Formats: sequence, structure tokens, C-alpha cells
Amino acid sequence: MEQVNTDVEGNSGSLTGLRSARRTSVAANIFTRRSCQVLSWIMGRRNRRIRRRDTRPAVQRTPEEEEERRKAREQAAWESGYAEIIKENKLFEHYYQELKIVPEGEWEQFMTAMREPLPATIRITGYKSHAKEILHCLKEKYFKELQNIEVDGQKIEAPQPLNWYPDELAWHTNLSRKIIRKSPELEKFHQFLISETESGNISRQEAVSMIPPVLLNVQPHHKILDMCAAPGSKTKQLIEMLHADMDIPFPEGFVIANDVDNKRCYLLVHQAKRLNSPCVMVVNHDASSIPRLLVENDGVKEVLFFDRILCDVPCSGDGTMRKNIDVWKKWTTLNSLQLHGLQIRIATRGVEQLAEGGRMVYSTCSLNPIEDEAVIASLLEKSEGSLELADVSSEIPGLKWMPGITHWKVMTKEGQWFDKWEDVPTSRHTQIRPTMFPRDEMKTKEMNLQRCLRILPHHQNTGGFFVAVLIKKAPMPWNRREPKALRRTPAVVPDVPVIADVAEDVTETTSEPAVVKDDVQNEDAKPGCCVENDSVKKESVCGPPPSKKMKLFGFKEDPFVFLSEDDPIFPPIQKFYALDPSFPKQNLLTRTQEGKKKQLYMVSKELRNVLLHNSEKMKVINTGIKVLCRNNDGEEFGCAYRLAQEGIYSMYPFIHSRVLTVSADDIKVLLTQENPFLSKFSTVTQMQAKNLVKGSIILKYEPDSLKPDTPQCPIVLCGWRGVTSIRSFVPKNERLHYLRMMGVEVFKKKETTKNESAESESGTELRDTEVMDVDCVKEEQEKAELDVEQENADVSDGKQDDASTCTDLSIANNTNGENH
Repeated sequence: MEQVNTDVEGNSGSLTGLRSARRTSVAANIFTRRSCQVLSWIMGRRNRRIRRRDTRPAVQRTPEEEEERRKAREQAAWESGYAEIIKENKLFEHYYQELKIVPEGEWEQFMTAMREPLPATIRITGYKSHAKEILHCLKEKYFKELQNIEVDGQKIEAPQPLNWYPDELAWHTNLSRKIIRKSPELEKFHQFLISETESGNISRQEAVSMIPPVLLNVQPHHKILDMCAAPGSKTKQLIEMLHADMDIPFPEGFVIANDVDNKRCYLLVHQAKRLNSPCVMVVNHDASSIPRLLVENDGVKEVLFFDRILCDVPCSGDGTMRKNIDVWKKWTTLNSLQLHGLQIRIATRGVEQLAEGGRMVYSTCSLNPIEDEAVIASLLEKSEGSLELADVSSEIPGLKWMPGITHWKVMTKEGQWFDKWEDVPTSRHTQIRPTMFPRDEMKTKEMNLQRCLRILPHHQNTGGFFVAVLIKKAPMPWNRREPKALRRTPAVVPDVPVIADVAEDVTETTSEPAVVKDDVQNEDAKPGCCVENDSVKKESVCGPPPSKKMKLFGFKEDPFVFLSEDDPIFPPIQKFYALDPSFPKQNLLTRTQEGKKKQLYMVSKELRNVLLHNSEKMKVINTGIKVLCRNNDGEEFGCAYRLAQEGIYSMYPFIHSRVLTVSADDIKVLLTQENPFLSKFSTVTQMQAKNLVKGSIILKYEPDSLKPDTPQCPIVLCGWRGVTSIRSFVPKNERLHYLRMMGVEVFKKKETTKNESAESESGTELRDTEVMDVDCVKEEQEKAELDVEQENADVSDGKQDDASTCTDLSIANNTNGENH
């Protein structure tokens, strides 16, 4: 009986559970149906609204009305989105009036200049042979046109050269960058600046930013380190100076550009790539602990010391108030107090890496002596005579500057002043340090701080800036001392060099002198100091333990793989282009270890040395220039690789075959037509191309002094010889650059209606001014290849590295000075 009752109770529980589950399921179904109904209702309303909008008649507006609406939207967005910043900061004025960095009686002029927009300044790339042609184009065309233009009722003054910059290669105007960008009257000039900047022929750079590279006095054989390089305007100047002699494709020197910010490193790469130099390497490290590099010389490893170092440190930036107006409301002395220690560490690491007799330029865009003279004084004091502040007053004639000051005070963000370290309360010791104060009168006199240069904005209508030039006369004191390892066990390894035990394994993580003593025992000893050979056992030397593995941040870069001596891809290239025996094939590299090598890059011999011996301790972002690109079907023409425009000036001196000498008219045809037939070229060019098989070629233009209207500098272009045609592979902006050099004006075609377009085409007569339409060519793309067809097209339909963007351009050969 008990068993029966148990069974009934169990069945009753099961039935209750089933009913509960059924009720839950019904409720869920009801909820789902109602949700679908609501969603359907919402979507129905949306679709009806879209249909009503699509059936509305389109409002027809003229281009002028559209332009007015666009300007109105921009103005409304500007007014509503950005509150006007009042250019006042009482603490700023109080601080600098108390320090007396501005001469007496000039304070009002100083503040007036600080509140005015910074004028635009441009610099013409000095190392390229066509710099004179660009300068001539600017003077005779664009600058003359600017003189007759009024913007907002104000007549534009003629641009003037910076009287302190060599060879009239830097110019400034009374226009701000905003006016140039927004004014329709200056659109043509703005387009010219953008195009030439992208092709690397012009740099829009602040005037005072050009001073440090000039004071470095760079020569082509110098090894240069730019410690805080991004965004790269000064780096570009250094590269230009390195390539002062264009007849030397691979200078002995090189530039290593470093920045701590991984993302800004790619901006730096973009800037440096415009100059197409095989002697540049971009690395990503903290400048205060940038690793010590090694190179091999005659089979012996040595520490790399730099002949020139640019130390443009992070700063508070109060000298940039004219262009960075946010500084007005954010400025406080706390910024300088916080940056002072970092600036000393970076500068200290810089002088450690400097060769004896080398020159380091320390610069900031700050006027604050805490970031300027105080840092220099700290360096000179700890150097114990190893460093000297150079007198460069005669090296930039025409530049107006104020000498460095020898007395200053420290102020907190609350406005409290301290004259000397002893006055600082203990509670402030973590914020204010002894190195921020001036030294005693005798030490200060020996330092010659008056040799520093401070540029004030109102003297030459520039930004504020500070520069000091240091020369290294001897190793730093902490590098002169005898290493502990040798003091303890002189008899064990008497012949082992000082830095042998850590040369290959140690990557420094700090530049504090206490660490440098132990970790870099005799780093500054002499450039000839070698590293331990493999035959010497490291265990025999008592040294510091190996450091932790270097932590890398940001994107993981592809490897840099140099071609081996017996690589099968090189002999066909050498044969096809008849490369000179002196061609440095060992300097060719690729960015892949497996699969086909789609791109081949070239670096200088010296940078190859650096890459091979420092890959484990250095994060390289980019180096080398692209010289060859793979064709899918290139083997049938005898060579699987075509030439790339990016590296053509480095490759050309070694190529003895497939070079066509062309005329100025041929250049115009090549750059304005997609795939011109051979019959469109001169007879001389046709005869040269007659015996050439299909494949990549070089098109060279030689200047003719008897024809002054043509470019007076050589031009080398990369091209392709087809069955019945020749075409060029030149990026869009370089295309426009070369056309301007030929006297051809390039401008964007205005948008017109179909009727207007038909009327203009039917009614156009080409008389004194010949108008040509540039055919659409394709965008330059990295990691792409050229697919060569066997039919009449002769060229690829695939992606191309050196082709141009498909753009709607009109090109007018302006023979009578008319604009179309």
C-alpha cells in the first residue's frame, strides 16, 4: 500500500512539472509573437519614410549654390563645435616678466606677436637636383600670382626668403596655414603645395624648426641619430644634407630616426619615404634608454658612436602658442617641472652615444629656462669638462636671437617662487629638484650659458625656440673609470676588452648614470674599442647578469632578410639590366623569409652592417627603398623583376642596358598619356626602342643648355616597353611635379553638367595653348605586382606600385601665359 502511495505522489509531481513547462512555453511564444509584431510595425514605418523621401523631387542647385551651402555648414560647425579660446594667461605673463627673458621695453611686442597666427613657411628640398627648378617655378609663377590677390579685403604680401637659410631654399608669407587652406583665391597655390609636399620636393615646416639641423653641420659621411624624430620634418633636413652630392647614390653616412611612440613612427616613415633614401632607418625606442648598437669593422665588432645627434626633446611647448592655441589655457609651470627629469635623461643618453669630437644639438620649442638652460647646465656639470657649449653665433648669419640667461628662479603652479634649492621645503622635493636651479656664479661663468640661442617670436615673426650646441671633447666621467671586473680579477682576462661581457646580450633599460656605470662599463672609451670575439669565453669575465628580454610594443614588423650570395633570383636581374660589377647586391633585402620575393629593397652598406648585428636589441620599423618589383609573367621576357620609381635614382648609376634617352616633348607624352604608341615619340626615341624586347626600361632626360625654356636638370623615369607602345610608371604627385618642370600647368577640372561638357568639347580649339587630358592610371599601392599581358595592351591590368591615381585632370601647356 505504501508503494502505491509513493507512485501516485511521484506521478503527481511529474504532471505538475509538465504543466509548469507548458505554461512557460506558451508565455514565451506569446512574447515572441508580440515582439515580432512590434518590430514589423517599426520597420514598416521606416520603410514608408524612406519611400516618401525617395519620391521627393530632387532640388537642383548650381555649383555656386552648393559651394555656399558647404561653406555655411563648415562655418556653423566651426562656431558651434569650438568655443573661441581667449589668448590670455596671467600666470604665463607673470612668470616670464619675472624671469626677464624678453628685453626691456619689448614685452608688448612680444605678447602681440604671441597672439597672432603663425605665418606659413615652406622649405624646398635642397638635395634633389631639381630644387633650382622648383625655386624658379615658385618665383616666376606662384609668388607673382599671389601679389595680386586679396583675401578678406587684405592684400597679400609677396613671400620673402628666410635670410638666414642657405640658397633661398626657405620662404615665409604673411598667410597662416588656415587661410591658405580655406581661401578659394589660394586654391591653386594650395594644390601646388600639397602635390609637391607629397612628392618630397617641398616641406611645409615652421621656420624655427629648421635651425637645429643647420647647426648640426652635417656632412655626407656622418653617422646621425635623431633621438625624438617624429613627425619627421627635421629628419628630412638631415637626409637632404646627407645626400648633398647627388652623384653619390650611397653616402657613407646614415640617419637613424627614433621615436618612443609606435604610431608616430609610421608618420615618420611616411615623411622619410618621400625622399627615397637608402640611408635611413626608423626605430622605435624610449630615447632615454635607446640601446647601444654594434657594428663590424674588419671582422671585429665595435660600439657604434654617432658623429651628429639631434636631441629635440619633448617639452611644454609654450613657444608654439601661435599655432597651438590650446597651450594658452593649459599652460602651467608644472609641465616644465615634470618634464625636466626626462629631458636630462634623454640628453644624457645622447651624449653617451656621441663620438669624441662629435656635435649634439639640444633643442626645445619652450622658452622656459627649467627646460632649457637648466638642462644644459646639468649636462655640463656632470660631464666634468667632457662637454663644451659651442659658440655658433656666426654659423647662422641673419638670424636674430637672444643669448642664454644665467640667473633664473623656480615657480610652482600656485605661483610660489624659490631662488635656490635650500629654500625648497621637504614636501616639495619630489616636484622640484636641485638641477632646476642655476649654479654658483663661478661655475655658471665657466659653462658659458650665454652661448645658448633663444628665439623670440616678435623678432622675426616666428615661433619661440631654444637651441644649444654641445661638442664632446672626451668620454663621459662614468665611462672613464676602470671597470669593476678588471679591478677584481686583473690576471684572469688581461686582454679581454672592457665591454665584451655585455656586448651582445645586454640591452639597457635606463640611462641613469648609476646604471650606466655597471651596464655600459666603458661605452665611451673609444670608437675603436672592440667586442669580445667568439673564441673568448664570456664566463671568464665577471660582469652584470644579462638583462631581461627587450619588451616590444605596437605592431609586429616583417623581418628584414638579405639576399644570399647564391640566391637564384639575382643572376637574371644582373643579365637583363647589365648591372655594373660594382653593384652592391649584398645590400638587397626582402621582407619575407618564405615564398616569392615580391619586392626587393636596397640599403647602404653601413646600414646593412647595423641591421645584421643589432636585430635582437633594436626594433626596426622601416628601412631601405624599393628598387625592384616582381612580375607574374616576367620570366618570359628574361627577368621576373621590373624597376621601381622609388629607387630609380639609386639604381640608375649601375644600369648599362635598357636606357632610353628622351626629349622634353617625349616626357610630356609619357606623363600625359596612359599607354602611348611608339609613333607618338621622337624619331631618336623610336630608333632606341626598336631593338629592345618587352620589359622594364629607364627613360632619361638630359638637360640642354641651348634650350633655356626646358628643365636644366636630369630626369630619370621608370617605364615599360611594350610591343607597340611605351609607358611610364610614375606616382601621381611625381607626375605633376615633372609636368610643372616642363612648363605644363596642372589643375583640377571643374565639375560641369553633361550639356556644358558637350558644348565645351565641341567648341574647344587648341591653338596657342594645347590642352591634354591625362588618362586614368591606377593608385600607387604597397605590396602589389604588375601583371603583364601578352596581347596589345602590353601592360598590366593588375595592381601597380608606381602607377598613379585615376584622377580627372586637365593639363595646359601654358605657352602664352593663359590659364584654362
